[in-house]
Amino acid sequence: MNRATKDRRWLILLVLCVTVFLVVVDNTIVNVALPTLSERLKATDSDLQWIVDGYSLPFAGLLLAGGSLSDRYGRRRVMQTAILAFGLFSLLAARSTNISELLVARALLGAAAAFIFPATLSLLTMTFEDPSERAKAFGFWGATSGVAVAFGPIVGGALITHYWYGSIFLVNIPIVLIAFFSVAAVVPESKAPRPKRFDWVALLVGSAAITFLVFAIIEGPTWGWRSESTLGLLASSVLLFLGSVLYELRRDEPLLDVRVFANRGFSAGAASIATSFFCLFGFIFLVTQYFQLIKGYTAFSAGVHTLPFAFVTVIATPLGATLALRFGARYVVSIGLLIMGVALMWMANISATAHYLGPVIGSMVVLAVGFSLITAPSTAAIMKSLRPEQIGAGAAVNETTREIGGTLGVAVFGSVFSSLFTPQVRMALSDLGLSHHQLDSAQGSMQSALAVVARVPHASPLFVEVNRGVTSAFMNGFHRGCMVGAIATTLMGLSVFRFLPKEAARKEELVLA
Repeated sequence: MNRATKDRRWLILLVLCVTVFLVVVDNTIVNVALPTLSERLKATDSDLQWIVDGYSLPFAGLLLAGGSLSDRYGRRRVMQTAILAFGLFSLLAARSTNISELLVARALLGAAAAFIFPATLSLLTMTFEDPSERAKAFGFWGATSGVAVAFGPIVGGALITHYWYGSIFLVNIPIVLIAFFSVAAVVPESKAPRPKRFDWVALLVGSAAITFLVFAIIEGPTWGWRSESTLGLLASSVLLFLGSVLYELRRDEPLLDVRVFANRGFSAGAASIATSFFCLFGFIFLVTQYFQLIKGYTAFSAGVHTLPFAFVTVIATPLGATLALRFGARYVVSIGLLIMGVALMWMANISATAHYLGPVIGSMVVLAVGFSLITAPSTAAIMKSLRPEQIGAGAAVNETTREIGGTLGVAVFGSVFSSLFTPQVRMALSDLGLSHHQLDSAQGSMQSALAVVARVPHASPLFVEVNRGVTSAFMNGFHRGCMVGAIATTLMGLSVFRFLPKEAARKEELVLA
């Protein structure tokens, strides 16, 4: 690192945090708009899952490509190009008039984000050589996500309340401009000393495997879990994953050297990150709808009510790195996962009438504490397993595990929810004399079901019964989704305690937290 870069290293950190903020906020800002999108675009529960995963899926699938191309052609150059593309696709999303157009725009946004994110981790690794400074830098880098979690729902809620739904994507434009010119002015260019050849076959096969898996999980409740389509996609996904692994093992320069998963620290760290984001994304997907459709909050109010989670995350994320330095990643990460399990189990037992200042905010705060203890030490476990020339790929793997976990979280939580909600809401509405087509439409989403209930005379005893049945259907699906998350984090917490190294992490091993 030259003297000029060293002198402005904290300014570089600030600029790179802006780019991280841009990528994360586009994911969080959409969740609070889901009920509105369901109403105005006639989106079903499956459509809502795709609106979220339509961004995360290409993001996850192309992160390795982003890391590899950044190493080869220059991290700053690739990042700036992707930032401009992100702005262009944001305009496309804002102008979308139906679900198909919105999904295409979301997919393009996710693809652009995949070429922004890996470079930030690589550049920070190279900018901060002192271990203690690097630990602080990555603490701030990780906490940026917490800021985005707060900003996205509140700003998105305010915009969706007063303007058309496309306005939530225009928020990206000023951030894009700030990020582009700041990166150009402050961030130095860098490349890998010996970049490897880019492998399109590995990228396509791996991305197809992930896509088929998510597609099957999201559409499973609609098609039927035993249908030929669902089973065919699941089988294809497994075969593609196996084929990808065998292909990579035979390559001299694999896109992802799968042999690193034989390292316990690498595997446990990647699995911990994937599990934590699996539960976080799945929970946010459901809780934003709970706030608006069950509690009756406006979109803006729903965003405000997610603030406690964001505040705790911002404060506690650097604490995770500090605790791991003292006690070791094994204890901190496993405890964090178990705490998340407790929070989700708590949320799986709240009622539709639960007070916000009580079980709701309490469970969200506990969830945030657990989540904050996982990210930094797990990232360190991944990155310390890699050689210097693998930094770009390691950064991509770190983010790939997050996005795959988050993508599957929305898919699984949403599918578990739909598997209970769909038949139960159909039963709740069966006494209204609706046609088969009307029932199919009503069971598509909670928003559609509530629209049917609203047409029942409120003075009628039937209104109370039907409204209670629809609410019960939503809460049962909500509870079951949270229960799945609680089981996943608890099992992973026990596994991490078994497989992560027992000794406390040395400072030089945790510099990438």
